[in-house]
Amino acid sequence: MIVIVGAGPVGLWLAAELRLGGAEVTVLEDRREPDPHSKALTVHPRTLELLACRGIADRFLAEGRRIPDGHFGGLDDRMDFGVLDTPFPFTLALPQARTEALLEEHARAAGARILRGHRVTGLTQDPAGVTVEIAGRPPLRAAYVVGCDGTRSVVRGAAGIAFPGTDATTWGWLGDVVLDAPPPGPVSVCGPAGGLMVVPLPDGVHRIVGSDPDGARPDRPGALTLEELRAKVVAISGGDHGMRDPRWLSRFGNATRQAERYRSGRVLLAGDAAHMHFPAGGVGLNVGVQDAANLGWKLAAVVRGEAPDALLDTYHDERHPVGADLLASTRAQTALMTGHSPEGQALRALLSGLIADLPELSRTLAERLSALSVAYPAEGGHRLAGTRAPDLRLGDTRLFTLLGTGRHVLLDLAGGAPPTEGVTRHRGPLSVPHADWTGVAAALIRPDGHVAWAGDGPDADPRAAVAGRWR
Repeated sequence: MIVIVGAGPVGLWLAAELRLGGAEVTVLEDRREPDPHSKALTVHPRTLELLACRGIADRFLAEGRRIPDGHFGGLDDRMDFGVLDTPFPFTLALPQARTEALLEEHARAAGARILRGHRVTGLTQDPAGVTVEIAGRPPLRAAYVVGCDGTRSVVRGAAGIAFPGTDATTWGWLGDVVLDAPPPGPVSVCGPAGGLMVVPLPDGVHRIVGSDPDGARPDRPGALTLEELRAKVVAISGGDHGMRDPRWLSRFGNATRQAERYRSGRVLLAGDAAHMHFPAGGVGLNVGVQDAANLGWKLAAVVRGEAPDALLDTYHDERHPVGADLLASTRAQTALMTGHSPEGQALRALLSGLIADLPELSRTLAERLSALSVAYPAEGGHRLAGTRAPDLRLGDTRLFTLLGTGRHVLLDLAGGAPPTEGVTRHRGPLSVPHADWTGVAAALIRPDGHVAWAGDGPDADPRAAVAGRWR
């Protein structure tokens, strides 16, 4: 059995992925009820692709609001997501509470056991497994444990994994409030007095999130009040939009840290347990879900006995650099979002103009923010190896549909590959040409949608790649 600590979006997605791979899964969650507050509001294109690869993207699309562009550091000129090579060229505005609810339905339907009111207090591991200590309950024995329990991760601490980084030096604030005079749409304002965004939420509530020069301090300010929020919003934007009836008031800092290792023996980390940062760009939840997508099929294969334990080391090797890039990006965006000095405003104006004037820069930033550009190290030297595979059109089906089994997919595009076992095989050419795939005769796609191997020409033989797919 695998134990996941934490029933947030990352833990729930990982639980469903492990069940798809045939592993027995128990999720332990301290909270007796789901958190009604939504720290995250955005689902990015790559996360939507992962949902589509498991046949559940439509559930999220039915509830969320599609936004055709995105921002980098709150700059005025926004990146056009419409140019991205994806079925989902937009961000989806969907409160985290609903994302969690939909993912929990998915995980339970897959057969995951989710136990609420189970607070993990520690763990010990030995060569045969991990013993998980639970407050007021008997310990639980597991083959592996994955900490998806947030920035204050008990699992990370118990495993002795260092969490180096920097403490907070500036603080932002947010309020979910009712507005009697709401703006007609989303609002973004930034100037010497501070910056803020106003975003509509379901049930007649708006989120106001921002920062101002008063937040530049190492110690956390006291609890945010409605009157303080009102004063900040008036100072920055000139009015309070008739705010009242706060549903949630909170502060957040720019403490930035990353786990030194994502694996220690039989203990692994994903999501906020592995990386913490200023919530710039709305990427945190998404990177965590993508961590789980990378880990899930590997851990399930190891537990099934099909893959060697060393396969789990590739989880750290592939995802730790992505986490480091996340921290670099959010630090840069933090500088832009909290740059209220004349120099900071000049930098914002310069970069905003460059995004507007240089479509290639805009596209590059959009690909990075959306995680469509993530590529993993791969052997073999083919130009596609390690990259994310697009939703190729293949006769009367598509690649994302074929990935729904949770197995590797062998694309025999030229119809000449020898028979293979243990993978989902599709034989036939692309129905719609794709520039990056010109000349490709065969390709092996990992369960997480990345290219494990590809070959050009009539002599492309995938047998070695299929046989070594667990390396």
